[in-house]
Amino acid sequence: MKLGIVSDSHGDTQVIDEMLKRPEAAGVELWLHAGDFTNDAEYLARMSGCEVAMVAGNNDWPRTGMPDSRVLDVAGHRIFLTHGHIYGVGYTTAYLEKAAAEQGADIAVYGHTHVAEIAFGEITVLNPGSVARPRDDADGSFLLLDLQPDLLPGIKLVRMR
Repeated sequence: MKLGIVSDSHGDTQVIDEMLKRPEAAGVELWLHAGDFTNDAEYLARMSGCEVAMVAGNNDWPRTGMPDSRVLDVAGHRIFLTHGHIYGVGYTTAYLEKAAAEQGADIAVYGHTHVAEIAFGEITVLNPGSVARPRDDADGSFLLLDLQPDLLPGIKLVRMR
C-alpha cells in the first residue's frame, strides 16, 4: 500500500496543490498529516480524494476533538502518528520511540521540527520535514511509504523542487 506523509503545512494550501501535482504523489492510497494545520489535512483529503489520518500539532490548539496521537494498522504494520511536540522531539526521539513501542508500533511518524528524518532501528522513525516551511532545505518535502506485510517499509523522501 502506498502512503504519503506530510507535516507542518501551516496554512499553505498552494503547496499542498503543488505536492499533489508531483508524479511521485500519484497512486497514494492514504495520507498521514502529522499536524500544523489540521485544516490543511482536511483540504488534502478533499483535493486528493483519499482518506487522510491526522493529528493535532502545537499550532492547532485549541482545536477540540483532534487527538495528539493515534495508532493505525496498515498493510501488516502498526504506525504511531503524532506531531511530536509533546514528546520533546526537538531534543530527542527517545520518548517518541518509547510511546510507539508501548503501542506495539513498528513505525513512528512525527513532524514539528520541520527537518526530515528517516531512521531505522527497532522502530522506523519518520519525519517528512515541512512541506511549506522547511528548516533543513530551501524547498519543502514529504515522504512516500510503500507498506507490505512482513517486509521492511520502502521509503522515499521527495523534495519540492
